Amino acid sequence: MAPDGAPAIASLRELQGLVGAHEWRKKGVDVPALRGRIHPHFGVFSPLRGEYLDLIAQAPLPPGAESLALDIGTGTGVIAALLARRGAREVVATDLDPRAIACAGENLARLGLDKQVRVVQADMFPPGRAPLVVCNPPWVPTTPNAAIERAVYDPDSAMLRAFLAGLSAHLAPGGEGWLVMSDLAEHLGLRTRDQMLGWIAEAGLRVVARHDTRPTHPKAGDPTDPLFAARSREVTSLWRLGAA
Repeated sequence: MAPDGAPAIASLRELQGLVGAHEWRKKGVDVPALRGRIHPHFGVFSPLRGEYLDLIAQAPLPPGAESLALDIGTGTGVIAALLARRGAREVVATDLDPRAIACAGENLARLGLDKQVRVVQADMFPPGRAPLVVCNPPWVPTTPNAAIERAVYDPDSAMLRAFLAGLSAHLAPGGEGWLVMSDLAEHLGLRTRDQMLGWIAEAGLRVVARHDTRPTHPKAGDPTDPLFAARSREVTSLWRLGAA
């Protein structure tokens, strides 16, 4: 039934997504790197894949990151929380989706980090520059078919390209932008490595370092999964970018 009481039709896939999202929000998702639980809202990416969070927890922080860090496209607020736990005294977390803003606010308050982290509604970057700017955009550059998929799919790599294009204008001198990406799209033929390197160069950026890890989620080792051939070769990376 629709919110106004009128009859409505929903696909089984959407209903399953709603049920799953309800359970995640109620029980939360354990995040070992954070030493806490994150409670995602419907349509907000759930941090089930902890390998990318381990990369953020372990990468060396650039000078000045203890004073200010930005989390672009915060979603559940998990990266902002992790940066605060790593010692950033002030974190500004942005998102355009009101559901993500509400979700991040609740999670940060639950973790006792809402005094360190400020959540603001913005299209990508807030004003100003910071020593550390982090972004984990959706990894698959295709169009979502339902609201639950909007946190997973980035049509035409729009968010990825917007982050790269705007990063240098928001980095403090000597600062780093951390881009968290899987290369699954490359294995699926949806984007090439040369394309991404080209976008980095066009944005006036250089690769300072890259930290790689392999996925540990169940589908990565399931030969019955339709995407197993790609998933079995997938690498998740933290790209540390600086001004060229």
